[in-house]
Amino acid sequence: MKHYKSLTTLHRENAFPPPENPLISLYQCRGICSMGDREFTSDFYMIGFKKLKSGIVLYGRTKYDHESGSMMFVRPHQIIELKFLEFDEDGFLIFFHEDFLNGHSLHDEIKKYNFFDYETNEALHLSPKEEQITWDLFHKIENEYLNNQDEYSKEIMLSTLDTLLKYSQRFYKRQFINRAESSGKTVTKFNKAINTYVESGLLSTKGLPSVNHIASQLNISPSYLSDLLKQESGKTALEHIHIYLVSEAKNLLIVDDQSVSEIAYRLGFDSISYFSRLFKKEVGLSPLQFKKQVFN
Repeated sequence: MKHYKSLTTLHRENAFPPPENPLISLYQCRGICSMGDREFTSDFYMIGFKKLKSGIVLYGRTKYDHESGSMMFVRPHQIIELKFLEFDEDGFLIFFHEDFLNGHSLHDEIKKYNFFDYETNEALHLSPKEEQITWDLFHKIENEYLNNQDEYSKEIMLSTLDTLLKYSQRFYKRQFINRAESSGKTVTKFNKAINTYVESGLLSTKGLPSVNHIASQLNISPSYLSDLLKQESGKTALEHIHIYLVSEAKNLLIVDDQSVSEIAYRLGFDSISYFSRLFKKEVGLSPLQFKKQVFN
C-alpha cells in the first residue's frame, strides 16, 4: 500500500501542481480528480468536497454511495482510495499536516471533531446554501495559500480552516436532525440493540456491551452513532449503555434475592466497585442503599 510522507511526493505522483507549502496544500478538481489506482495512506489530514458522477471513494469500511454534494474528512494514516472519479461540478481537496497546527488552538480542537472518524456512507451532504459557505471558505484559504505567504498567512489559513470545521459540525447537526426524522429515532434503535444483546445471553459470555458492538449491529460507525445520539438525546452512546444497565440493575435489586455482587456479575460487570460507582452516579444512592430504601 502506498504511503505519502510528503506533500511534494503526493502532488507529483498524482499530477497535481507542486505544493506552495510543505505542510498544507489545496487542489481544486475540475471534472476529473483521482489519486492513483490503489488504496493509500498519508501523514496528512484530508478534507474533500465533491459532487460525484462516477468512480470509487473508499475509506473506513464502506464505499461511497454516489450521492452528490458531499464532504469527507480523513485523519492521518487512515486508508483511503480515490479512483476513476468524475464530478458533476468542481470539487476540492485540502491536505494539511498535524505539525501545521502547532501553536494554534486548532491543534487540540481538531481532536473534538468526530467526523474525521466517520465512515464513507456517513459523509456530509450539503444544501446549496451550505455549499456556497463551504466554497467561500475554501477560496479564502486558497487566496492566502497562493499569494506570497508571509508571517500572517498561517494564522489566517488556520483560522479559516477552523471556521470551515465549525461550519461542518453545524451542518452535520442539521443532517442528524433531518435523517432522524426520516428514519426514526436512533435512541429507540440503540436500546433495541442493547436489549437484543442482553436477551441473547451475551452479558455472561462477552461482558458489558461496547459502543463498537452496538454500532456494528446498526451498521454505523461508533463516532457517528455517539454524535447522532448526542444530538437526539443530549447523551452519548456510552451514557445510554450505562442508563440501560442501571435500569436493569434497579429492577433486579427490587425483584431478585441475589446480592449486589451477584447482580453486578449477572449484568456483565467484572468489577463490583465499578458497578457501584456507576449506579451511584446515575441514581444518587449505592446499590445497597437503593435496595434497603425500597424494602424499608
